[in-house]
Amino acid sequence: MLITSSHSDYCRLLCEYILGNDFEDLFDIVITNALKPGFFSHSPSQRPFRTLENDEEQEALPSLDKPGWYSQGNAVHLYELLKKMTGKPEPKVVYFGDSMHSDIFPARHYSNWETVLILEELSGDREGKPEESEPLEKKGKYEGPKAKALNTLSKKWGSFFIDSVSGLENTEDSLVYTWSCKRISTYSTIVIPSIEAIAELPLDYKFTRFSSNNSKTAGYYPNPPLVLSSDGMLTTK
Repeated sequence: MLITSSHSDYCRLLCEYILGNDFEDLFDIVITNALKPGFFSHSPSQRPFRTLENDEEQEALPSLDKPGWYSQGNAVHLYELLKKMTGKPEPKVVYFGDSMHSDIFPARHYSNWETVLILEELSGDREGKPEESEPLEKKGKYEGPKAKALNTLSKKWGSFFIDSVSGLENTEDSLVYTWSCKRISTYSTIVIPSIEAIAELPLDYKFTRFSSNNSKTAGYYPNPPLVLSSDGMLTTK
C-alpha cells in the first residue's frame, strides 16, 4: 500500500524512475493526493475517495470496494477495505513515514496504527565512526559514494534530540529532551534511519518498541543517537 500527498502524475514519474515501470505490481492500493494529515483526521464525508482517469479526479465514492489506484480519501474507508481484504475484524497496520506532522502523529493519534519513523538524523552523529565503515572488498562493484548523512548537531540550532537550558545564577546548564525527541518516543513505534537499515532482516525479527515500560531510547534501530547515550542525565521538562 502506498499513500502519498503527491498528485498521480508526479507519483508515477518518481516511482517509475525508482522502482521501474511495473511499480504498480508492488502495491495492492495506491492513494495519491492524499492531502495528509487530513487523510487521517477528516471524516469520509469531508474527504471521500475519488477515482482517476488520465490523472484527472472523477466522481466521489461512497466507499472503497476493491484495491486499486485512488485519489484523496480517508483512513476510515481505507481501514474498512483492509478488513475485507484480510478477512480480519481489526487488521494491524504498520505505517512508514518520514514526517512527524503528516505521517507519524496523525496515523497514531487518529487511526491508532503502528508507526515507523524514517529519520535520517538517526545516522548523522555516527557518520564516520569505525564501526559504520564498510570494508572496501564488501562494497558493490558499481556502488558510488554515499550521500553524507544529516548531522544531528546544527551549528545554528543545536542538537535535534537534546537542548541545553540555562540554569539560575551560579548553577550549571541542564540538558533536556527537545520537543522533537519527545514526540518521537510518544507517537512512533520504532525509528529507523532508512528502509535499507531493515531490508535484510528476517520477517520474524522482533524490534524493541517505544513504550512506558522501556527507556526513551528503546525504539531507535539499530542504535540510539549518541547524544542520548547518557539517558539518565536528561530531564523531561
